[in-house]
Amino acid sequence: MEPPRPGVRTRCANPLVWAKEWVRSSPGTHIWLLVIGVTSLVVASASEGLGQFLVHRTSSNIHELNEHPLPSLLISGFWIERPASFLLYVVMFELLHANVERWTGTTRWLLTVGGAHIAATLASQELVLLAIEGHRLPRSMTHVVDIGVSYGLAAAAGVLTYRLRPPWRYGYLAVVLVFFGIPLLTGASFTDFGHAIALTMGFAAWPLTPAAAAEAGEAREAGEMPPDAAHGPEAAGPGARSPAEPGPQDGQER
Repeated sequence: MEPPRPGVRTRCANPLVWAKEWVRSSPGTHIWLLVIGVTSLVVASASEGLGQFLVHRTSSNIHELNEHPLPSLLISGFWIERPASFLLYVVMFELLHANVERWTGTTRWLLTVGGAHIAATLASQELVLLAIEGHRLPRSMTHVVDIGVSYGLAAAAGVLTYRLRPPWRYGYLAVVLVFFGIPLLTGASFTDFGHAIALTMGFAAWPLTPAAAAEAGEAREAGEMPPDAAHGPEAAGPGARSPAEPGPQDGQER
């Protein structure tokens, strides 16, 4: 059997091994999914009263943010309101979060989606508070259910734009803008407002992507090249020496 050539990645024929490698390459995504699976199972198996209590207690609404600001911000990202939709979230996590985490690395992925979740939650609840104070929403909205992982997914969708190459990037971008833009422009709720913020933060995370680092590296390399080097020794003038012709003071190499 001919050995694989250097630099060529061979695809694993065993689907179990491939799945294991996929999970290992995006550990944060799958730990997050595992926790959501456990909390969804808890809500599904609980009584209706207990389930409602858990959903409200783990929400990042105005009441919980005032009473338990840090726990409510963090815990609300590990629950979903309808456990029956868990499989849909599995698909979305694998398409968005797993690909972004594999591309940017776990730390940068977590910084992006975690920051977007926190910023979108705080901004959307501030919008609710302003609407309550302006008598456009009832005071019961201070206890509104505000849990879920959609803000993080919106941020991941924004980052993933830079992973795709043209022309696929432009088609994907159009779909994302339509998906999040139509609800925002047609009677937006506080959640739609939060999605828009999270998506914008995903777009703004360009400096954290490998594509930005590669572009910066290419720019540095281009800037370090002397102007005369691109044209040869003839462009330096009639008295210029070729690199192979040392002058009287050329004593060492720099």
